[in-house]
Amino acid sequence: QAQLVESGGGSVLVGGSLRLSCVASGPTSTFDLMGWYRQAPGQQRDMVATISRGGMSNYANSVKGRFTISRDNVKNTVYLQMNSLKPEDTAVYYCWSRAYTANVYWGQGTQVTVSS
Repeated sequence: QAQLVESGGGSVLVGGSLRLSCVASGPTSTFDLMGWYRQAPGQQRDMVATISRGGMSNYANSVKGRFTISRDNVKNTVYLQMNSLKPEDTAVYYCWSRAYTANVYWGQGTQVTVSS
């Protein structure tokens, strides 16, 4: 069974930066896509960014130009560098992976709070 463990969340002022990390364990060689989703209180869980094993990335329009996703296949880790943070970025951020088998895995989530 795969396990995803996030770290790096916290509180930051508007305009600040945070870097999230997610370490995967288990059948990581089967992971095709990895990425990040977020969920604000009372809102649905939305995609933030995804990256393929080959490094192709995809971003939500709301974070383009501010967030950068990267992946280390040797360390089985995916990162999310978040710059120029805004209050609307406040949410619980979840690490996500999708295997070639179409199985989907989620981390436990890490809170990101941006205040003015």
